[in-house]
Amino acid sequence: MPFGLCNAPATFERLMELVLTGLIGDACLVYLDDIIIVGRTFEEHFQNLERVLMKIQSTNLKFSPKKCSLFKRQVSLLGYVVSEEGIRTDPEKIAAVKEWPVPKDKTQVRAFLGLCSYYRRFVKNFADIAKPLHDESCNIAFQELKNRLCKTPVLGYPNAGKEFIVDTDASDIGLGGVLSQRNGDQEIVIAYFSKSLSKPERNYCVTRRELLAVVKSL
Repeated sequence: MPFGLCNAPATFERLMELVLTGLIGDACLVYLDDIIIVGRTFEEHFQNLERVLMKIQSTNLKFSPKKCSLFKRQVSLLGYVVSEEGIRTDPEKIAAVKEWPVPKDKTQVRAFLGLCSYYRRFVKNFADIAKPLHDESCNIAFQELKNRLCKTPVLGYPNAGKEFIVDTDASDIGLGGVLSQRNGDQEIVIAYFSKSLSKPERNYCVTRRELLAVVKSL
């Protein structure tokens, strides 16, 4: 496939999903030319690796050995670091946030918010913190988001066989929610949710705002 075609990424993604039919979500995940092969144990991981390689071989596709990493306990994927512990932000991306200069205009503010929003699931009450930046009126919000993103937690993996816990809250300017699960005596955070209130929603009474937080979080 030639490079530069506007529909090339979508076409290639469809090809990879067709080639790895039956394995995606079970033995591997795929995004364009990135394939991550998983396993709960070394033996399961080895079997899944063999299944994927056999699929690739049967369709005459090839891997570049220098771009392959085998039997890693953690890998970087799409701006995240994925390991047996859970998912956390990529230190290289967070370094860019840490060194980001104070925005001077709308374009720079939007660029900063765009990068931060990619990791909003790691930041509790993200919408409340970021709200002043949308109004371009508060340097405190800029610094607070930088600080929060540089100290993000490790998010756990959801387990469909266990009970989920959803905690919600509402303020005068936004809604928030936390999705978590219990692991023994610990409560593991899966993701944070937040949303700024629209002008009509800010006129809601406290009870309606709290109920809206439940609906939006769910």
